[in-house]
Amino acid sequence: MSNHTMKNLFFSSLRKKQTAVKIISVILFVSVISFVLYEGTKSTVIVNANGKQLELATHAKTVEELLASQNITVSEYDKVSPSLDNEITSGMEISWEQAEEVIISVDGNQSSIWTTEKRVKNILEEANIEVTEQDKLSLALDTEVGADNKIDIQKAFQLTLVDGLQERQVWSTSTTVANFLKEQNIELGELDRVEKNGEGIIAPNDKIVVVRVEKVTDVVEESIDFATEKKNDSSILKGKEKVVTTGQKGTVERTYEVVKENGEVVTKTLRAENVRKEPINEVVAVGTKTVTANVSRSTSAAASTDSKEFYVTATAYTAYCEGCSGVTATGIDLRSNPAMKVIAVDPTVIPLGSKVWVEGYGYAVAGDTGGAIKGNKIDLFMSDIDSANAWGRKKVRIKVL
Repeated sequence: MSNHTMKNLFFSSLRKKQTAVKIISVILFVSVISFVLYEGTKSTVIVNANGKQLELATHAKTVEELLASQNITVSEYDKVSPSLDNEITSGMEISWEQAEEVIISVDGNQSSIWTTEKRVKNILEEANIEVTEQDKLSLALDTEVGADNKIDIQKAFQLTLVDGLQERQVWSTSTTVANFLKEQNIELGELDRVEKNGEGIIAPNDKIVVVRVEKVTDVVEESIDFATEKKNDSSILKGKEKVVTTGQKGTVERTYEVVKENGEVVTKTLRAENVRKEPINEVVAVGTKTVTANVSRSTSAAASTDSKEFYVTATAYTAYCEGCSGVTATGIDLRSNPAMKVIAVDPTVIPLGSKVWVEGYGYAVAGDTGGAIKGNKIDLFMSDIDSANAWGRKKVRIKVL
């Protein structure tokens, strides 16, 4: 091959290479220009996604397209601002908060809510759960929910607490008596008791009664009554008594174990006693002497000349008068001896048992007394009511023989 031919081939190849370079350069230029133009048509937006801020350039038409381009799946509970169908504009700020499931337990009954709220108060409001100041919450209302996304609520209820003598209405979230007493700062003494078992279940409107029990020792000095001894005495008229020895009470020291419930004594048990002074029995002489009612004129005539004579007011009574027993103060049975002559007297004026002569009545024995017979008054025994009425009231002369 000639040199001329070789030269032609070389220049031909060089021209082809130069042409290819030019073509590639043009393509690259056009691509760069296209890229610059493409990028220049993007909108710049700021996205706040769960607290993280991103600045993006995008050709997305709507908020929904933009979030989808960032692999963000929006649920119905998420919070997006502006809304998903809003058109993208340059400089726009987009906020996306992802909802989380929060478990709420009310007295052991669980429910859940999907929410973007973090504060306990806002979450409960969104779940339409009302709480009172007496309710017990696992988290304070003004705090944020924890990492476990759980809120536990114990609803308070009202019941009656009777502590000793004090009764009041209280709120409680406890379900057992033991926890309730601890919640109310109620301390039980060794002997105190509760109307329910300490582990008993309580419910709204229950009544919890705490009985305060106290055991004390009481030492008292008490009197001992004396006994009365009666002895027959033939020197005293029948029906009469005379105290020979006056009785005296003794004293004893007694020790009692006293149990009180709410301040009132329920049991009192004698544990010991010590006699400090023995009682002295009272001795009473009981008269057995019976007056003989046989009075004769001859006997009376032979009586001592030392008899006394005076005037008295005389009335009459029978053995069957109202309130009468028929037996005189000296033991004479008038109903069995209706013919006897007996008068009732004041023993300080005419001694009982005395033989007397009464003007208009005759010889008799002073064998009875009467509540109304005081001083110079006498009451004459009559066998029947007609005789008593006929006598009436008279002033008569009497002789004590």
